[in-house]
Amino acid sequence: MVELHTSRLDSVFHALGDPTRRRMLNDLALGQRTVGELARPFSISLAAASKHVKVLETAGLIQREVRGRTHLCRLDPQPLASAHSWLSAYRQFWEGRLDDLERVLREEDANKNQTSKGDEQ
Repeated sequence: MVELHTSRLDSVFHALGDPTRRRMLNDLALGQRTVGELARPFSISLAAASKHVKVLETAGLIQREVRGRTHLCRLDPQPLASAHSWLSAYRQFWEGRLDDLERVLREEDANKNQTSKGDEQ
C-alpha cells in the first residue's frame, strides 16, 4: 500500500469532499485562474472563494502566486496522484468482492435453471 502522511491524505480528502472545491479543481485542470475566476461560476464572494482556495492550497492541490492584488492559482496534481494510489489498493479488494458476488449469482441462476428443467419433465 502506498505510504502517505495521514495528515496530508486527510487534508486532500477534506478538500475533495466539497463540490465547490472539486469544481474549482476541474477549472484549474484547464489552466491557471484568478480567485475571482474561480468564484464566478458559484456567485460567491471573493472572501468565500479565498477560503476554498486556502483549503485547496493547504492540501497541496494548488499553488497560488500573488501578482500585486491578483492571486493566480494553478493545479498541482501530485497530491491527487498520491490519493489515487492510496485508493487503488482498495480497488483490487472491491473487484474481488464483486467477482465473488457475480460467481454466487451465476451459481444461483444455474441452480434455478436446473430446478425449472426438472419441474418441466
